[in-house]
This record gives sequence, C-alpha cells and structure tokens, in this order.
Amino acid sequence: MGAAVVEQRRERRTATLVMACLGVFVGYLPVTTVSVSLPVMQQALGASTADLSWVSDAFVLPVAALILTAGVFGDVHGRKKVFQAGLGFCVVGAGVALSAQSITQVWAGQALLGVGAAALLPMTLGLISHAVPDPRERGKYIGLWTTSMMGSLAVGPLVAGVVVEHAAWRWIYLLPIPLSLLTMVLAGFVLTESTAQAGRKLDWPGQITAALAIVALVYGVIEGGASSFGDARVIVALAVAVCSGAAFVVFERRSPSPMLDLTLFRSAAFTGSALVVMISFLGLIGFFFVLSLYLGLVQQLSTLEAGLRLLTITVIPMILGGVVGRLMRHLSPRVLITGGLVVTAVALFTLTNVGTDTSFVSLGWRLALLGLGLGLAFPCITATAVSSVPHHQAGMAAAGNNAFRQVGGALGPAILGTLLTAEGAGTLPGHLADAGLSDPVSREIVRAVDADGLGAVAGLPLGADTGPALHALSQSFLDGLQLCLVVSGVLMLFGAAVAALLLRPAQGGRAVASGGGRPAEAERRQVTAAAATDRP
Repeated sequence: MGAAVVEQRRERRTATLVMACLGVFVGYLPVTTVSVSLPVMQQALGASTADLSWVSDAFVLPVAALILTAGVFGDVHGRKKVFQAGLGFCVVGAGVALSAQSITQVWAGQALLGVGAAALLPMTLGLISHAVPDPRERGKYIGLWTTSMMGSLAVGPLVAGVVVEHAAWRWIYLLPIPLSLLTMVLAGFVLTESTAQAGRKLDWPGQITAALAIVALVYGVIEGGASSFGDARVIVALAVAVCSGAAFVVFERRSPSPMLDLTLFRSAAFTGSALVVMISFLGLIGFFFVLSLYLGLVQQLSTLEAGLRLLTITVIPMILGGVVGRLMRHLSPRVLITGGLVVTAVALFTLTNVGTDTSFVSLGWRLALLGLGLGLAFPCITATAVSSVPHHQAGMAAAGNNAFRQVGGALGPAILGTLLTAEGAGTLPGHLADAGLSDPVSREIVRAVDADGLGAVAGLPLGADTGPALHALSQSFLDGLQLCLVVSGVLMLFGAAVAALLLRPAQGGRAVASGGGRPAEAERRQVTAAAATDRP
C-alpha cells in the first residue's frame, strides 16, 4: 500500500511538471514569434519604431503589472483555475491579433496574450513548488521548466519564419490557439487543485499602485524617447510612476495580506535574484528587439532566415536546462549566475563589429556564446528566488521574481529602442552626405526618420537615390546597434556584479539559497512543516 501511494505521488508530480512546462511554453511563445516578425509587421502596417516598441511592451506590460496579483488569485482561488484562465486569455488574445487590420489591434491582442502569460508564469512555478517541496530537488525541475521556456523562444522564430514565407504575417498567432486549448483540456484531467494557507487575501491597493507604476514608467520612457523627456506628458507619466511606486511600498508594508511581502527582501538571495533578473532581462529583451530589426532592415533577411539565426541563441539553453538543474546540486548559484552573465556580456561585446554583410557563421558563433551564458545563468536565478524563502511563500517569490523579470523586459525595448533611434538619427545626416545625396533628398529622409523612425526610409520614393539612401540608413542603424550592444553588455556585467555581491556563499561553501544559510537538515524540517500547511 505504501509503495502504491509513493508511485501515485511520483506520477502526479510528473504530470504536474509536464503541465507546468506546457504552460510556460504557451506563455512565452509570443515573445520571439512576434520579435522576429517586427520588420514585416512594420512594412505591412506602416508602423514607426515607437509603435514597434509598443508591440513588444503591449505583451510585457500586463505580465509585469498583473503577475503578482495572478499569484495571489492562484493562492486564494486555486492554481488550477488560474492556470486554465490564463490559457483562455491566450486563446482570445491570439484570436484578436490574428484578425488585426491595424497596429492598434495588434496591441490589443498582445495585451490579452500578456494577461494570459501573467496568469501562467506564476502558476507554473507555483505548481512545481507545491509538487516538489524540497528546495534541493526542486532545482532539477525548475531547470526543466527553464528548458521549456527556452524551447518556446526557440520554436517561435521558426514558426514565424515558416508562416511569413507562405502566408500573411497575422498567421503567426494561429499556433497558440490550439496549443492553449489542448493544454487547458489536459489540465482539467491531470492537475489537482491547490491553494495556499488560510488567510491569504487579494490586495487591491497593492495591485492598482503596482500596475500604475509599471505602466506609467514604461510609457514615459517610450514616449520620452519618441518625442522629448521634457514633454509634459512624459513628465507627468514619470511622476505618476514615482508616486505610485512609493504608494505601493506603503500599502504593502501595512497590508495584512500583501501582494508582495516586503520581508522577502530580507533574504539577500531573493533580493539579489530579483535585481539580477530585472537587469539582465532589460539588456536581453532589448537586445532581441534591436537584433530582429538589424536582421530585417540591415541584412534584408527573410523572417525564416532571421529565425534560424535567433535559434542559435535559444537552442543551447534548451539543451543545457537539465544539465544546469543537476549542476545546481553541486555548484553555488553565485558561480553559475555570475559566470553565465559574464559570458553573455563577452558575447554581446563581440557583436559590436557586425556589419551589413556579416555571414551566418560569423554571427552564429557569437549568438551561440550568448546562448551558453544565458543557459548557465537563468535557471539558477529562478531557482534561487524560489528556494530563498519558506515553502509557503514560494508562489509569491516566484511571482515576484517573474514581475521583476517582466519589468526589465518591458523597459528593454523602450530604452534600447530609444537609444537605437537617437544614435541612428544623429549619425544619419553624416552618412547621407558621405553617400553623395543632395541636400533636399537628405532633408526629406531626415524628416521621415524623425517622424516615423529608421524604418521609414524604405518606404520613400527616392528613385535612383534609393540604393545610396538605404546604405546610409544601414550605416546609421549599425551605429545605433553598436551603442545598444555596449549598453546591453554593461548591464550584464552589472548583473554579474550584483550576483557576486548578494549571492554570497554560506559557511559551508554552498550558496545562500534560503535567505539565511540554514543547515540542510534544518531546511528540510522547515520545508516539511511548511508543506503541511499547503492543502491540496
């Protein structure tokens, strides 16, 4: 009888892991599927660079703003229910974007997909934490979870490439619909409902102030880059972000059931992992944004060709996921995270000398090096955050870590898109003069770029001047790209420094993954007791 119970629990754990991996796969699928399609989308809809920033951020903003509340909803009403609701939002959002006739409708679809991802991401980690209470064993499962996330990022460009080669770009949104519906049905049969301990309540003041702070901040950065940071709208937006952020801290300190318990930050490991993931995702998602534009606008690659190049980044972390999960049982997360981010920074710096005719091989090994660094660092960041707190707070820690991840991801395209446009537009007149274009033609091109971004040049009727104008545009874009790569590399080094300082090893030489460096037996007793309070 005892053996049968153990076997049943093992099967349930495996089924939960499969559903968690499917959930994060669906949740992250729009990231690179859309990213690699941005140049095609820009041409079809006449979108500016700022408009394209909002395509990415329309997805990321709801994730960042709602992910903590989704975690609380799961704790209160049931993780299975919220998991399935998230899949439902993915179906609706993909349907809206699939029928889009304007950039505004794309934003709406992306926003609904973001709401779905906001529900899925904390639930998938919460399901794993509930099924695997031992933090040492949990690292392996989170490694597999990260593999699924990277698998989604790897599949996205290929799906987009094949679709755009044979159909309209809108059909990139088709795959999430049947995949979400299938996962929703399977979850109904496979998952058992679970909630957190009694007393957990929804925190509306915290939710409202957090959402206001995040949306206002990203809006201010994007619009400030597109127009001016002295614009009244931008100043108001940034002021709202600061005031809302301060109000969030006040509300969370006073709330009997906070959305994000600020005492979590007493753990150096949780604080360090939150800062590291925000900093690194700011650089990473911003890099994906500018890289996709480089491949489409400068190298003039098809969506499929661009997708194959992005695959070299994502396939290595996907392969390394299980290996890193096992390494985490023997090596300090501090070593893996710091080393991985340093490797990532080196890869970004090597990319600064790419040009219009850089070959697949020359670009590929640098992107593969980037993937190696990400594969070493990212599974450890998530596992450290979840394992750094008591078991009954693991869901909140997972949601908090994902919230910081998405804030960085939202700011990445906004900040790097602004830098790309500003640097490219600043150097464009000089490159136009070098190309031998007349002053009237040069002024027309500069006006178009100032109004609609660097991609606007491709749509101008320039006749015989088209070739020299596009060459000048490519050189200006490369100037902006170089600046973005340097900034991304510096951000990765900064993240590595934060990891080295805050993820310090305990007395036994192992990294502090539980906030205070408790001995293994004490940690085992602590998670066992906490697991008893988590009812199925």
